[in-house]
Amino acid sequence: MNNRALFRTGIVGSVIAAICCFTPFLGVLFAALGISALMGAWLDFVLLPALALFLIITGYAAYRMRRASR
Repeated sequence: MNNRALFRTGIVGSVIAAICCFTPFLGVLFAALGISALMGAWLDFVLLPALALFLIITGYAAYRMRRASR
């Protein structure tokens, strides 16, 4: 995977994970699907590590892009 694709993947994943973590988007979506009881049990155990992972991917890609431009 080239640097730009890796950076783009990190940014898109970070934005999606942040939207799901910090807005009631999943609450509304899960309520519409009828599975809102699942939110309290596992949501934070999945979304916060996913956000951290995508932020690390973004930082790594930015580092690789900066290093390649030298």
